[in-house]
Amino acid sequence: EESRLQVVARACAEVGRPILFAIAIIIIVFLPLFTLQGVEGKTFKPLAYTVSLAMLGSLIFAIFLAPVASHLLMRRPKGDNPADKESLVVRMLLVPYRPLVTLFVRYRSLSVGLGLAMLICGAIIFPRLGSEFVPRLDEGDLLVRATMAPSISMEESRDTMLRFERKLMQQFPEVQRVVTRVGRGEVGAHADPVNSAEAFVALKAKTEWTSAETAEELYAKMSEAFESFPGVQFNFTQPIAAAVDELLTGTKAELAIKLFGDDMEVLKEKSAEIEEVIREIQGAADVQKDQVSGTPQLRIHYGINVADVQGVIRTAVGGQEAGQIFEGIRRFDIQVRFASAFRDSEEAINNILITGPAGEKIPLNMLASIEEVVGPRQITRENNQRFITVQCNVRGRDMGGFVAEAQAAIDERVELPPGYLVQWGGQFELQQEANKRLALVVPATLLIVFLLLFFNFKSLKSSLLIVLNIPLALVGGVVALWLSGQNLSVPASVGFIALFGIALENAMVLVTYLNQLVRDGVEISEASIRGASLRLRPVLMTAITTALGLIPLLFSTGTGSEVQRPLATVVVGGLVTSTILTLLVIPGLYKWFAPQVERDTPADLSQRSQ
Repeated sequence: EESRLQVVARACAEVGRPILFAIAIIIIVFLPLFTLQGVEGKTFKPLAYTVSLAMLGSLIFAIFLAPVASHLLMRRPKGDNPADKESLVVRMLLVPYRPLVTLFVRYRSLSVGLGLAMLICGAIIFPRLGSEFVPRLDEGDLLVRATMAPSISMEESRDTMLRFERKLMQQFPEVQRVVTRVGRGEVGAHADPVNSAEAFVALKAKTEWTSAETAEELYAKMSEAFESFPGVQFNFTQPIAAAVDELLTGTKAELAIKLFGDDMEVLKEKSAEIEEVIREIQGAADVQKDQVSGTPQLRIHYGINVADVQGVIRTAVGGQEAGQIFEGIRRFDIQVRFASAFRDSEEAINNILITGPAGEKIPLNMLASIEEVVGPRQITRENNQRFITVQCNVRGRDMGGFVAEAQAAIDERVELPPGYLVQWGGQFELQQEANKRLALVVPATLLIVFLLLFFNFKSLKSSLLIVLNIPLALVGGVVALWLSGQNLSVPASVGFIALFGIALENAMVLVTYLNQLVRDGVEISEASIRGASLRLRPVLMTAITTALGLIPLLFSTGTGSEVQRPLATVVVGGLVTSTILTLLVIPGLYKWFAPQVERDTPADLSQRSQ
């Protein structure tokens, strides 16, 4: 009997506040993404900005444009039964759904049992999930970092890498070409000596691979093939991954075990023990420790005036500035030192003549004891404390599980002296920092969301019933990760955050309508059945449209899809359990959580319709 304008006005008055609160809740749920820093922040902050701005646009449309469009375009459907106004597909779904939801409403223990069963399932599967910072990206090409003896010459380093290139191309037909750089100049920010080399390996298309089916398997076979290559330690990684690892943590591998202490000899001994333990852990690959020794030196103990002897040696071996030469406006220093034949060997240095107190010429070996020793190549410090790094990559298992097993093995088999400690870095350190930040921000965000729900419904019971959707939605995400063989990572955590908003929105839509039916005088059980049946379409539409939008992320195979897939997997899996909860468990439990509302009188209904 109402006019179209009255219907639109009444609908706006009834759903305006729930829409406003629902959109506000979704925006607030994404606040934890704004707190992410570093790589994960640059990756997922655009998602948070996009969702927040899209929700603001949706709010403007729902409040201002949708009512006008409804008044101009909508027509009154025929028939008085609301179910008859639904589409054919929805009516077909209602045939099995209505008896099922009626069963759950009449026997509320079924709702409790289903909810508990889902929670128990999630609690059993969650400890079985692995953990990592972000999934390994498949960049398409390979970077091999080689470390040779510190005393190696540039020519020998070049020849060694040429032998490596030939063997790599002969043994693995997937390799298209190899380009190697020996050392890095001191002009850039990352100088490298000639005993360090980087080989850039271009691979053929995966359709032409014969040695392996996946990049992870190919890297593992290459690493195993060159494990005993004479005189070289290899680290098989990828160009971008290697740059990120070195930029963020200063290491050249995914995982870094830093041993801090004072005595270099103790550090070398204990780091060797740690390296041996790590090699035995399943999943360890390309294990190597820092080369802190290996540079040959001559130690000279003087028997006469030290300054006189050092001056001669410095000039003869190192060189001494003797003046400058000018070419136009340019000038160059003149360096004077012995010819290479008289300074490049221990015997030649022994025969360097030193002027004695009376002017006589005396060979150096008659004035000093000379011995060849192996001195330190480098001494690294962090926070003014010496440390040695044992680095490795992890293949075939998750990072979190590997570190947990390695920590237990080191604690059991390596006895560290007082004052020496082990710190785990690399991607594991980044993962721990991200988890700590999310563990602080996510609960605070959920508390804010709960307060908003309470302010909207003015009922603690209704707010608790809606929030109950969150843990059961998480169960679906956990099960989906486990079934797909993926690990719990930062992208998966972002997927759980997105899932919070969707699950809360669906539950809020249903509970709002159930409260309205009760307020209109409908008995609680009847309101639960009727409200669930009438909200079947919007709940399913929300879940299906969201899942369809994530299908490209689930099945994409391009570069970067490894980061997107955990997010999509979590959301799609969580939508399944969240939808089941919304359509079956919430109607069944609604009688216990229904707020005490004052029923609207016919006069109130008439006034509200006007």
